[in-house]
Amino acid sequence: MQYRKLGRNGPDVSEIGYGAWGIGESAWIGATEDESIKALHKAIDLGVNFIDTARGYGESERIVGRVVRERAGEQIFVATKVPPKNRVWPAPQGLDPAETFPGAHIRESLETSLRVSGLEHFDVLQFHVWSDEWVGRGDWLETVAALKQDGKIRLFGISINDHQPDNALALVRSGVVDTVQVIYNIFDQAPADNLLPACEEHGVGVIVRVALDEGGLTGNITKDTTFPEGDFRQRYFRDDRPAQVEQHVDAIVADLGIGRDQVAETALRFVLSAPAVSTVIPGMRSVRNVERNTALSDGRALGADQLAVLAKHRWQRNFYS
Repeated sequence: MQYRKLGRNGPDVSEIGYGAWGIGESAWIGATEDESIKALHKAIDLGVNFIDTARGYGESERIVGRVVRERAGEQIFVATKVPPKNRVWPAPQGLDPAETFPGAHIRESLETSLRVSGLEHFDVLQFHVWSDEWVGRGDWLETVAALKQDGKIRLFGISINDHQPDNALALVRSGVVDTVQVIYNIFDQAPADNLLPACEEHGVGVIVRVALDEGGLTGNITKDTTFPEGDFRQRYFRDDRPAQVEQHVDAIVADLGIGRDQVAETALRFVLSAPAVSTVIPGMRSVRNVERNTALSDGRALGADQLAVLAKHRWQRNFYS
């Protein structure tokens, strides 16, 4: 496993982290607690030392906390998220930060996360939505500073709204944030335009989510793919979207001269090719996926010619809407 610095002030974290949304049994159908625990332990055995969860991920915080406590004595860094008080994802324009992240709400959410997980602190506390309109407004920054002083959190971060990488540039440039979490993948390459360079300049750690496009960049989605009732991917890949994904993936396969079974590997290596990226957090609900994804942290980067080809495969769209 290779390790990278999580921003200027953060620890060295595994470049393959663990995205723990899928193990919470809230939006992804098929996860079982027994397999999730085995997968988490296997990831740690293979060098993963960064786990990303959230208050809004069902049972995820509890499961993650259990495993981290079972691995007492090992250095494992855990990030969680505070949901917006108004429960609106993503954050629309025009909201006052008092509606989304008032200090009392931040503290209450964190205390709940600590109690549920059984942990004494979190290494990163992130706001689960963000708007650059909130820079310099509200009491959230004072609360974050107090929580750091109390030793309940180490770093402060935000999870950037879906496909809005530039909606964090003011915060990054303000110097008050330690990490940002952002969607970055072969289809959505927009963070590389402005956000990633700004993070490098200001020493802000970058946590990449949705590197595999919720499964679209695994090579497994075809026009005939369906998902069970209640699984969020049933909505994400609704109507003719699976056929669209299949067409775009076929184009990548043809241009690179690879097999469909190499798409996921290529997608993760694409993300890790950006030096600003600290860690990528694919969802891993099984031991098999843990073994497959962690094996890619081998120091082998995509070549300049491959990156040039992939640069042509930007696909601007928002399947969350």
